[in-house]
Amino acid sequence: MSLTIFPPRPAPVVPVVGGTGGFPVARIFCVGRNYAGHAAEMGHEVDREAPFYFTKSAHAVLLSGQDMPYPPRTQDLHHEMELVVAIGAEATDISQSDAMGIIAGYACGLDMTRRDLQAAAKDKRRPWDTGKDFDNAAIIAAITPAADMPDLADLPIMLSVNGETRQQAVLADMVWSVAEIIADLSTLYKLMPGDLIMTGTPAGVGPVVRGDLMEGRIGDLAPVIVRVV
Repeated sequence: MSLTIFPPRPAPVVPVVGGTGGFPVARIFCVGRNYAGHAAEMGHEVDREAPFYFTKSAHAVLLSGQDMPYPPRTQDLHHEMELVVAIGAEATDISQSDAMGIIAGYACGLDMTRRDLQAAAKDKRRPWDTGKDFDNAAIIAAITPAADMPDLADLPIMLSVNGETRQQAVLADMVWSVAEIIADLSTLYKLMPGDLIMTGTPAGVGPVVRGDLMEGRIGDLAPVIVRVV
């Protein structure tokens, strides 16, 4: 006899470069204002005391190469290009020196944002959920295993829309490094295999409309490519 009244929704699975399996996504943590340039363009200063976070549902995942339907109830859909960190082991209150050891891999990702809904929520001091967590709001490319990655700091991160560069920086510009983010986040949550961390976006975020083609790259990671329809 079934223990549920309907079949559970399957976890989204992100392909792994060079592998025969995939990475099942459980939770998505996102780091806010992790590039000073982006914080400034949004009218904020960077809080250098500690990172801050918001979340997206795992069911917000859209795989690179698929079309993104323009979401409802927004007139201002924005792109935010990010490095995505895939967690492969459990960790609670882990040290910065050990943090990199729990990473399964890295990917290019887009944190899509209904900017008008986010702005309205901010004005009313309400949560950002409707602006950040919606269908297809976390676009993820194939994950490259951590063992195949060089040092992250020198890698360029960029996003083009219809062939025109919109965002361009290097990962060294992040206010909080990957190790610092993992160590801090692990004091708030027990990190688990299947967790993704979207590490923040550089300056240059902006709107996209139906028909726009976005292409994001970080070094030699598999690019994230998506068209808005």
